[in-house]
Amino acid sequence: MGLRLRFIGCGDAFGTGGRFNTCFLVDDDHGRFLIDFGVTSLVALKKAGIDPNSIDTIFITHLHGDHFGGLPFFLMDGGYCSKRDTPLTIAGPPGIKTRLPNLSDALFPDSHKTEWWFGFDLIDMNVGEANEVCGRTVTPVKVEHPVGDTPPTALRIETSGRTIAYTGDTQWCEAIFDASRGTDLFICECYYDDHRNNGQHMNWPTISKHMDQFETDRLVITHMGPSMLAKVEGMGVEYAEDDKVIEL
Repeated sequence: MGLRLRFIGCGDAFGTGGRFNTCFLVDDDHGRFLIDFGVTSLVALKKAGIDPNSIDTIFITHLHGDHFGGLPFFLMDGGYCSKRDTPLTIAGPPGIKTRLPNLSDALFPDSHKTEWWFGFDLIDMNVGEANEVCGRTVTPVKVEHPVGDTPPTALRIETSGRTIAYTGDTQWCEAIFDASRGTDLFICECYYDDHRNNGQHMNWPTISKHMDQFETDRLVITHMGPSMLAKVEGMGVEYAEDDKVIEL
């Protein structure tokens, strides 16, 4: 069937332009998975009419709130609202098996002790290696972004005869070329429209300079800040919007 990707949310941490936090929905031959799940993502899913119980796996790039902060709400919804009855797997960078329970307890004290009856598997993926998760081959590529004692990653996901990759959040680094290599779709963060480099995010002048070095069939930029979002329409590059759909 190939792949169908839908941007449930493509915004930054601050809701710039009224966009939801990062959350990409992918339908493949194995079912349905998500890439990242920020604090607003459960609201975004329900606004889009997506049944949370239809999702079998969630892959996380890094452990910042706008990329994984909605997971406690997703679990609580499955247990107490939507009455989930199918297994769920969440896979992220090393450290997620500690950070997610801590986050859950900060929001809902002692909730990490809950034994979810629908079956819940939380996986620390190996960075720089191919991980087999729920029928997909996922390779986390270490990038550069300040996220504490856990590694920030880009994700390469091979499934249904296609390869998609997403940079996660990162400043410019050579690993971006590794993430993009041989992809059918490469989703690349681009926060700034000018040469700013604060050690956290990428900018359009740098990305555009290296466009011909990305080994991908299709590039889409996402996670845009205010100035980038204001100018992107005239830049001649494909960009993400909430509810945009890509068929591969």
